[in-house]
Amino acid sequence: MKLVSSMAQLLRVGLLLLLLLLAASVNPLVPGCDGQFYETKINHFCMEIFQMDMGRLDLDLWCSWPETMQIYEGLTNCTYQVALRMDCFWPNQVVDAFFMKIHRMYFQHCALTGRLLQEPPISILVPFIGVSVMITLLMTAVVVWRSKRTQGML
Repeated sequence: MKLVSSMAQLLRVGLLLLLLLLAASVNPLVPGCDGQFYETKINHFCMEIFQMDMGRLDLDLWCSWPETMQIYEGLTNCTYQVALRMDCFWPNQVVDAFFMKIHRMYFQHCALTGRLLQEPPISILVPFIGVSVMITLLMTAVVVWRSKRTQGML
């Protein structure tokens, strides 16, 4: 009888822990944090500042990390400061979704390295192409020469 009650108690404790883990994974925001209000504030306040700052940049410079780094850091700091004042964890799911939206709007066509993609200069391109063509021709000539040479030996 005692074994059954201890098993039931262990089962209750296990279920309680499972419920706590599920609750923590569903709502990682602080209990005092209103996620929708936080999202509204960062969309209204931080996004407007970011849009004004990015609007001052030439479109060709949006993918240049040295040009956008300070603006991006300002946006990150803004979301952090709003989270602090609203008693929200930072980063959280709202911030992740917010930055995903920013990247889709502003940085979708940028290279992963953060540098602008450019064609290499002709002084670099010609030697690479020339060497590749020469090696291909040389290897073809060696194969033909070697195949003609071994035909007489067999």
